[in-house]
Amino acid sequence: MIMQGCQAKPRTPTIIEKVCPQCGHEIELFSIDTKMPCEHCGFMAYNDTLSCVQWCQHAKACVGEEVYEKMMQILASQKERSA
Repeated sequence: MIMQGCQAKPRTPTIIEKVCPQCGHEIELFSIDTKMPCEHCGFMAYNDTLSCVQWCQHAKACVGEEVYEKMMQILASQKERSA
């Protein structure tokens, strides 16, 4: 899934641990996941480490068109919330 020559991402996905803001339960998601529901309460946690998708010219080829579009939607919604 991730391009072999990418300098910005590891070749193997990493695990990101987040704390659910709703119930405090630990949420684990892979670095290539865009979102993951909390197994305890169902709250949807989003991957907020999507930085290279914003600037890399190879992002769509790297993560695939479907994942790229999901990430861009998340980034747009994050910008709307912070505005």
